[in-house]
Amino acid sequence: MLDIKLIVEKPDFVKEALLKRMGSDEFNLDEIISLHEEVKKKKRDFEELRAKQKGFNDEMAKMEKGSEDFKKTVDDLKKISQEVKELENEVRELENSLKSKLEVLPNVPDEDVPAGEKEKNVVVEEVGKKRSFDFKIKDHVEIAEELKLVDFQRAAKLAGSQSVMYTGIGARLEWALINFFIDEHLKDNYEMILPPHLLVEDSAYTAGQLPKFRDDVYWVQDGNCLLPTAETALVNIYRDEILDEKDLPKKFFAYTPCYRREAGSYRANERGLMRTHQFNKVEMFQYTTHEQSEAAFNELVEKAANLVKKLNLHYRVSKLAAGDCSAPAAKTYDIEVWIPSMEQYYEVSSVSNVREYQARRGNIRYKSEKDGTKFVHMLNASGLATSRLMVALLETYQNEDGSVDIPEVLQKYLDREKIEKS
Repeated sequence: MLDIKLIVEKPDFVKEALLKRMGSDEFNLDEIISLHEEVKKKKRDFEELRAKQKGFNDEMAKMEKGSEDFKKTVDDLKKISQEVKELENEVRELENSLKSKLEVLPNVPDEDVPAGEKEKNVVVEEVGKKRSFDFKIKDHVEIAEELKLVDFQRAAKLAGSQSVMYTGIGARLEWALINFFIDEHLKDNYEMILPPHLLVEDSAYTAGQLPKFRDDVYWVQDGNCLLPTAETALVNIYRDEILDEKDLPKKFFAYTPCYRREAGSYRANERGLMRTHQFNKVEMFQYTTHEQSEAAFNELVEKAANLVKKLNLHYRVSKLAAGDCSAPAAKTYDIEVWIPSMEQYYEVSSVSNVREYQARRGNIRYKSEKDGTKFVHMLNASGLATSRLMVALLETYQNEDGSVDIPEVLQKYLDREKIEKS
């Protein structure tokens, strides 16, 4: 959530920044500022009336009970009490109206983030080379089915479309990827978390899923939601708490399945493992001071990219334009792996610095010796999502005889160098 103080004091700056990612008809800062002033005025009126009410109470304490003055004061007090109650309700309604307008605004993008949508994304680095093949390649669906790594038909029987069931060595390869990521994060002294998968609405609100993106999330009958990413849990660990500056940064990672409705449109060729309602992901997360957050962002980008590099896959790093960033993000870099059969890059890690946007929603602060109590900065990064990596691995490492080589860093988890037809 944006700081109302920033909007009031620098409306032109906020407007110009938001126009990098939204249309001018999608927000109205003048309305927000006017509503904020009205809230302040009504609060002053409320406090003055409360003081007057207290004065009547003090006055009555000195009067003789049953006297005419006492009776008149009681009548006056009843009127004031009713006015106080009505004004209190007015203030509450105005505050709720202001909150509803603030909470749907996305974050202010960083100054170096380009304006526009996906077509304005900027490639900042390309690593490795696209593999060239001297035989007709297969796509990952054909490879997976021939080697009995995935059973798409029975997955659909069990769970409907856009579902996947890994089988045999395919399940072990998926698990090898997860274990590889976990081992790498432990080496870097990140603390491992296994969070709950069912989260309360407050958790979804703090993460920024609510109120605008409610339809992207699975909800269950008791009002909880299935986490769309481990970030939704990790961002809430210290909700409504105050941390100590000396304990920052805090570095976590979590393995979870992720559950997404994928309600939006997608390309017709995004079949198989490309887009599913449930997929596995290891998520990295940091809580930092304001001063630490830029270094933390660079660290997370490097860590995510190194995981892809160690798998010896061709990838690129892209700086997202403002309109392609998630609503909470002030800046996002995507790590995009090359998919040979589609001749396209696809994101396998998204690294975002949300600054204090989520901390304001979750009231997560830290005590600074120099500046008093401040909202923490929070950063998240996939480290990594597995399904599209599986696509890239199967297609990049395929051989003409139908076998698939296993990347060197994964061989110890599988006790083999190659997957062959049984």
